[in-house]
Amino acid sequence: MEDVEDDMDEEFRGREMAGSDSEVDEHDYLNNKLADTSAAQARRGRDIQGIPWERLNITREKYRQTRLEQYKNYENIPQSGEGSEKECKVTMKGGMYYEFRRNSRSVKSTILHFQLRNLVWATSKHDVYLMSHFSVIHWSALTCKKAEVLNVSGHVAPCEKHPGSLLEGFTQTQVSTLAVKERLLVAGGFQGELICKNLDRPGVCFCTRTTYDDNAITNAVDIYTTPSGAVHFTASNNDCGVRDFDMEKFQLSKHFRFPWPVNHTSLSPDGKLLIIVGDNPDGMLVDSSTGKTVTSLVGHLDFSFASAWHPDGLTFATGNQDKTCRIWDVRNLSKSVAALKGNLGAIRSIRYSSDGRFMAMAEPADFVHVYDAKSGYEKEQEIDFFGEISGMSFSPDTESLFIGVWDRTYGSLLEFGRRRNNSYLDSIV
Repeated sequence: MEDVEDDMDEEFRGREMAGSDSEVDEHDYLNNKLADTSAAQARRGRDIQGIPWERLNITREKYRQTRLEQYKNYENIPQSGEGSEKECKVTMKGGMYYEFRRNSRSVKSTILHFQLRNLVWATSKHDVYLMSHFSVIHWSALTCKKAEVLNVSGHVAPCEKHPGSLLEGFTQTQVSTLAVKERLLVAGGFQGELICKNLDRPGVCFCTRTTYDDNAITNAVDIYTTPSGAVHFTASNNDCGVRDFDMEKFQLSKHFRFPWPVNHTSLSPDGKLLIIVGDNPDGMLVDSSTGKTVTSLVGHLDFSFASAWHPDGLTFATGNQDKTCRIWDVRNLSKSVAALKGNLGAIRSIRYSSDGRFMAMAEPADFVHVYDAKSGYEKEQEIDFFGEISGMSFSPDTESLFIGVWDRTYGSLLEFGRRRNNSYLDSIV
């Protein structure tokens, strides 16, 4: 993964609608006070983000075309996006699996690194946790209220004593990645920090620094339950390490080292295999007990930043800066079984619904694609908006899909609900 200071300007140059070269009226853009958008308002024609296209000197269609033409995908390997196109599966667009529910503008979902987009986690169909500047925020879609769960702008120190915990804590942590599951929260930082909090108890449980390496950024964290019922989490770092922690004792249980920085890992449902992807076109499938390579994953043309297992444990997906998400089958890993193409750029986040019916993949900005995995990824719903994506998450019961959108004026949290074959009345007009 690239150093953030060297590449942030290149990645974001020209991205925001209110940039100096934009056709959007600057005064309207910065001073327009926008309210939330409900499902009923969207059905009556209101833009889901509340963008007042009728008052701007550009249409939505024209701006979409401009974005498609001008958006510059970040690549570590030149021309990787063009090289992958010939292998991509042609899908049938127009699916409607999740319907727009609400755009909550009071929830500002932010990012700090252009390549890391795992900062939104849903724990129920109404509850979602996300980063907003230096705070982890809990948002209730039921009450439309937010509450600060963790503030890392100042000094953060543990209030519980565990062996190996840095009791002095950290100051002004820059959170690069986040995970919230099993009533536990783990935040990873730019300097290898890990901050663990039990959502049912006050304060912070545990703080540690995984490495003092100069290139220490925490690229991904994931919380999971072992077959024996113990809760663990993994941390993937730019120092080429993957570390596994027991969350009952907050003790390091495994430490695997790889030849290149690891950007994301995913553990198989049976707990036996780990997907390892990072600063190499080829990924790895490794034994989760020993870290030994089972097989290489050959097919992507650039560096990968996302991975996810289907709940059946037979297939999994990887997301790459070559603008593709590849689907793999553990019964034949000689090549991927499908390559799915993004519109603008890299695939930086992937999630499967818990029932295995759907897979969602997020580009850096503007597009989240929801595929019908049951139909063999033949059909997709394309969710289209404007702004950088900080993360996305299905709720555990698959009823909701939340998308964090980062933009200086239109940034918000988009909420979509599972479409059913029955009608309902909107509670809010």
